[in-house]
Amino acid sequence: MSDQVVPGGVVHGLPPDLHKALVANAKALAAWRDITPLARNEFICWVEDAKQEVTRERRIRRTQEELEEGQRRPCCWPGCRHRQRAGRVRAGA
Repeated sequence: MSDQVVPGGVVHGLPPDLHKALVANAKALAAWRDITPLARNEFICWVEDAKQEVTRERRIRRTQEELEEGQRRPCCWPGCRHRQRAGRVRAGA
């Protein structure tokens, strides 16, 4: 894996498999660095929420694709359950 520093989210750190995918895709990585920590958190939580490995891998690919397309949040994702509606991080998350 690359030693390149890639920022994580507010609540969630960047998992190694997502880090590897972002470092391998310059356009997605540039978009990742341009979005807010809260937006990065949403993508990370979406990937981490997958129950099966095949789903996780698909979400990582979609993360790259959505970032390349200019999306700033995962499509069709209700949001990280670790945040309250007001945008604050819930205690104990």
